[in-house]
Formats: sequence, C-alpha cells, structure tokens
Amino acid sequence: MAEGQSMTVADVVTQVRDGRLEDFVREAVALVAREIMDAEITAEIGAGLGEVAPESRVTHRNGYRPRAWETRVGEIELLIPKKRSGTSYFPSFLEPRRRSEQAIVAVVLEAYVNGVSTRKVDRLVEQLGIDGMTKDRVSALCRALDEQVELFRQRPLEGAYPYLWLDAKQVKVRDHGRVVSKAVVVAYAVHESGVREVIGLDVGEVESGAFWTEFLRSLKKRGLDGVRLAISDQHEGLKAAIARVLGCPWQRCTVHFTRDMVMHCRRDQRGLVAAALREIFNAEGYEQARERVTHVLERLKDVAPKVCELLEAAEEDLIAFYSFPPEHWTKLRSTNPLERVNKEIGRRADVVGIFPNDAAVIRLVGALLSEQNDEWLVQRRYLSVESMALILADPTPDTDEAPELTEAGHLTAA
Repeated sequence: MAEGQSMTVADVVTQVRDGRLEDFVREAVALVAREIMDAEITAEIGAGLGEVAPESRVTHRNGYRPRAWETRVGEIELLIPKKRSGTSYFPSFLEPRRRSEQAIVAVVLEAYVNGVSTRKVDRLVEQLGIDGMTKDRVSALCRALDEQVELFRQRPLEGAYPYLWLDAKQVKVRDHGRVVSKAVVVAYAVHESGVREVIGLDVGEVESGAFWTEFLRSLKKRGLDGVRLAISDQHEGLKAAIARVLGCPWQRCTVHFTRDMVMHCRRDQRGLVAAALREIFNAEGYEQARERVTHVLERLKDVAPKVCELLEAAEEDLIAFYSFPPEHWTKLRSTNPLERVNKEIGRRADVVGIFPNDAAVIRLVGALLSEQNDEWLVQRRYLSVESMALILADPTPDTDEAPELTEAGHLTAA
C-alpha cells in the first residue's frame, strides 16, 4: 500500500504532536476513509484481512485499485479494495456517477428487473457490470433520485421571468402493456437577473390544449410571473394555452418554420425560399420586417403559393420578437439556444429506447436538467442586467384574469 495510506492513528497523533504533519485534516480524512473501506469490504467478503472464516467467507480480496478523491481538504489518493469474484466493491461515501448517469442506470435497471428489457438493455446491464440486481435495490436507487428530481421540479419560482421557452420531445413509454408515444415537456426561462433556468418538466399523453393549459397553470402556482414573451415551436393547443394562462405574445420558432416551409417547395426552389424568409428574420426592426414580408409574398406567390399562405397566417407570431430589445433578438426568434440540451435529452432517451413508465422518464430527464440548471446558475448571465432593465421598466399588469390578445398578438389595455 502507498505510504500515505498506511498511517495509523498513532502515526497521525505523533506527527501532530511533533508539528511534522503539513496537512493533518487531509491525512485524518484519508485515515477514516481507509477504515470505512476496510469495514465495508470485510462485511461484503464475510471475513477480515487474513482471517480464516470458511463458514462466512464468500470470496477473497484481490489487491487494490487507485482512485483520486477530490474533497474540501484537497485531493486524496484512495486505494479501493477489490474482490476476486462477485459484484465490484465501491465505497459508500463516494458517488460513483453524476445524477444524470445514476438516472440512466436506474431507468435501464428498472426496465430490466420488471421484465420489459430488450436485447439492448441486456447488453447495457452486462456492460455496466452489475450482477444480482434485485427489485429492492433498484427501488432504493430510484427513490433517492426521485426525491432529488421532485425537489427540483417543485421548487418555488421567485421574481419575474420575462422570457419563457417551451419545448416538447416524443419518447416511447410502456403503458398498460403497450408501447405508446408521449410528450416530454420542458420549460426554460430567463430570470429578471439575466440568468437562464429550467423551471418545469412534465410528461403528457398528447400535446393538447388541455395538457398545455394544466402545465402552464402548474408553473403559475409555483410563482411564475412577469412573462413578456413565450417562445416555442408550433404545437397543438399551445398558443391558446399561452394566451389563456399567461396573457403574453407568442413567438413561433423561426428556424423550425423555415425548415417546414422548404418542404412545401420543389427541391430547386428551397434555397430561394429559405433565403427570402431569412431576410424577414434579419430585419432592422418591426416595421422593416413587415415590409419584407410583403415583398416576400409578392416574390413567392407564383413560385411557392403554399408558403405564402402559411407565412401570411403566421406573420405576427414570427416577428413578435422585434418588440423587445435588439440585444435579445437572436435569442428570442427561435428555440435554437436550447438545441444542445435537447440533443442531450434525446441522446439519453435513445440509450434507453423504451421507458418502463412515466416516472422513469421524469427521473432521467429531470436528473439531466437539474445538472444543466446548476451549470447555468454559475455561468455568466445569459442576458445582461442592463438589457433586462429595458423590459423590466415596463412590466405587464399581473391579474388573475389574463388580458385578451389582439389579432397582432399584443396585449389589450388593462
């Protein structure tokens, strides 16, 4: 064993007394950690080091593996005991994986022990090197994760959140013996301080107006306030739910709209249509954007009549972002700022394939989003305090009965 790992209690006391220990606390932590590991490995093996216990022993020790352990008192080099056979030993005081990694393991194992595993899940369990996984052990792991995720999902929302992004992804879930497609709905927002946050997560049967209305009401109950603009892709019932619950304009994602529009054209027309639409979304202001819509409709009426029809119907929803500070436009006109997070959710969901139940979806996505939220809270502000002050200076009236929207998507006078 390494010299630092072989110290005894007497050694620590002696060095403290003689003033020869440069970092007593770190050495003391290392000593305690070694004692804990020795007690735990002894319990798992059924015998102490060198002890003859044929009746209780289930396997033998098989050396050590080094691992660096970052603590508040500095890095400690641990020597973790290994077993000759059976499940690998891992110290109880270490967290083997981040929350999101624990969650994906929990989801895979829950599917496995409940008899809904596929060949892919079988391979994952084998690759994870987990043997003897019982329902009780899986349930314990799930409960611990669920408690963390639920605290994150239900935390109070304080202050104003002027900008709200809503996104939905489809996942496959086993429900009453059938595999069905369900929507994972996530709400992101920018706080009045300019910091991004994940503020909501839920799973629904369908993306209906009733589902969206209930989801937005749950955010309001937790304290969501001061929303000036909601940004999302086109979802059934969402626009009406936003007007009904939040009473704010809706910004339709311009990137997704452009992708949808080019599919209504011949292949040789797609470049022309995409370029024309980009001109609208890169205007210098609201009035110029409306003028460009008129010009685009004139240019494309013979080339792509279906695009013109859809553009004219969606005009105000596509240029709503021009009513806000120019510094915010690139972030408000689409859901692209969330693409990296959405791709990560998709990647984890693809690993699982078919979720065993709704709770497993919430567990995995919630663990991932809570980690993302932690990262956002310590990063630089998403929008500057100075630019946020421009919209906070003219707050939207907060009433129980949401004001009606005009055809242009603006609020009526209170």
